[in-house]
Amino acid sequence: MRTLQYMLCLVVSSVSLASFAKDEIKCNDTGTQQELEACARDDFNKANKELNRTYQALLKKEADDPLFVSKLRVAQKAWLTFLEADLDAQFACPKEESKLICWDSMYPMSYLSRKAELTRERTKHLERLLKEGHGE
Repeated sequence: MRTLQYMLCLVVSSVSLASFAKDEIKCNDTGTQQELEACARDDFNKANKELNRTYQALLKKEADDPLFVSKLRVAQKAWLTFLEADLDAQFACPKEESKLICWDSMYPMSYLSRKAELTRERTKHLERLLKEGHGE
């Protein structure tokens, strides 16, 4: 029975994630679960775009300091690793289980919402470096 549930969840999640990835469903914050997921996706995409803009601006501002730029690149790579590890911890689920079994249908929305939140926190940190400089 558990194997059947797992296989069914994989099919459902594949269909859900496939349509999710294609951006076919638009955000409606009072709509269906998939529309709410689209809102979370849009929010994360906006947060990620702002992070990338801030990161690139910081690299440009500090271009004359190759040591800082090198260390910042290492830090950003480490942050991305941390981000995924932190999300994996927050949404921990036994390997044999689908995240949808562990976290129900709200998993994609919850995951993206938390990812957007962590991304905005990182952006604020980079904005402080951009504004105030590093090592100050």
